[in-house]
Amino acid sequence: MARFQDRFEAGRVLGEHLRAYAGRSDSLVLALPRGGIPVGFEVARALDAPLEAFVVRKLGVPGHEEFAMGAIATGGVRVLNEDTVRGLHISDEEVARVLAREERELARRERLFRGGRPPPRIQGRTVILVDDGLATGSTMRAAVLALREQEPGLLVVGVPVGAPGTCASFRDEADEVVCVLTPEPFHAIGHFYEDFAQTSDEEVRELLARAERGAGFGMEAF
Repeated sequence: MARFQDRFEAGRVLGEHLRAYAGRSDSLVLALPRGGIPVGFEVARALDAPLEAFVVRKLGVPGHEEFAMGAIATGGVRVLNEDTVRGLHISDEEVARVLAREERELARRERLFRGGRPPPRIQGRTVILVDDGLATGSTMRAAVLALREQEPGLLVVGVPVGAPGTCASFRDEADEVVCVLTPEPFHAIGHFYEDFAQTSDEEVRELLARAERGAGFGMEAF
């Protein structure tokens, strides 16, 4: 089974698959915190493009939070899997509680990661949306919907590994989809990494700061 050493190696491999977008003045790498940031860091370095965090929160099923029933993203976008909600008999009140909790966390992370900086301009740009993998795709789908509202010139979804069916489903939603590995059968994303330790908020902030210092100078500050 092919595996990446860690998210940084995965980002370097993904960056090679995205070389067509290197050196373009309109390119922007948006990474989903927290796990997508180390991947996006290496993609941005490979493409000589700026890196920004795009905050999205999964809506976990009450009592089984690892299983997504939807997601929310910056800009008030909300994706809810109605089949999951109905099938698991999740009440409106339970959905509302999860939404309120995750909206608070989304707002906290935006303050933490953006540090008062204005959001990047999306309209007309080539946006490369990156995460460390695609399982159900609910978080990435929320991000794609949020970005489409801001009218990017081109929207590319890139991940080091993803479930084959999930990767295929994004071909109707993004202009290009790059999934480096699409193993069958697909297990949890972490099965395809030697080191899949959780990325901390401080690590995210440090990587975003390093990327900002490198922007515009051929990334030599990395």
